[in-house]
Amino acid sequence: MSDSNKPDELDGSEQPFVSHLIELRDRLIKVAIAIGVVFVALAIYPSPATLYDWLAMPLVQHLPKGATLIATNPISPFMVPIKVTMLAAFMLALPVVLYQVWAFVAPGLYAHEKRLVLPLIVSSTLLFFGGVAFCYFFVFGQVFTFIQSFAPKSITAAPDIEAYLSFVLNMFLAFGAAFEVPVVLVILARMGIVSVDKFKEFRSYFIVIAFVIAAVITPPDVVSQLSLAIPMCLLYEVGIWAAQLFVKHTKAPEESEDAAASS
Repeated sequence: MSDSNKPDELDGSEQPFVSHLIELRDRLIKVAIAIGVVFVALAIYPSPATLYDWLAMPLVQHLPKGATLIATNPISPFMVPIKVTMLAAFMLALPVVLYQVWAFVAPGLYAHEKRLVLPLIVSSTLLFFGGVAFCYFFVFGQVFTFIQSFAPKSITAAPDIEAYLSFVLNMFLAFGAAFEVPVVLVILARMGIVSVDKFKEFRSYFIVIAFVIAAVITPPDVVSQLSLAIPMCLLYEVGIWAAQLFVKHTKAPEESEDAAASS
């Protein structure tokens, strides 16, 4: 039998790969369009300048009378509001982004995996937004009040708008990530890396870790550190409860049969 008659092991493997790339491209285009549409809408109303004013409101409310934010870079008054608008557009378009991610990966998942992934996507998004909202509406006010109480009267506060944006983004990321503790616990428990019982035993160590993390990534004041560490500890307990539910209700069929046979 000649080599020309032998079947090509790679025959037909290129087309599925190319089709996946085309699908990925199409979904990325849809994501970009969604973010772009929201960006244009926000640029029209309420406008980038208004969005930055809203973002700066927690700080401005606690500045001394007559004090304002300043711009040390000539293009900052234009670029910083644009960056804020882009960030707001991405966050508002996040449901579309996550839906496109879900639609891309869902066909390759088993039924029991879909029962795990979709709730995790939704819950992780809500938890991240919850962390950002908690930081904006509660933590910022407490932190700026605490800081201004220590400021000498001989100093007039005039924060730079770029420095404030960097501070806000770091705080949003820190609190948004910290609020993902339940999701991390659920994933580790469902993958069998750490059992729920081990999480319960590790509770006291996590409390120490939470306060260490809060001390490292937040400003050096007690208010912001407690505002991050205490929710992390509470969310750890929520994560233990959620992990028990997810492990029970997202088992593969063979895992459920093995558990029933062993019992």
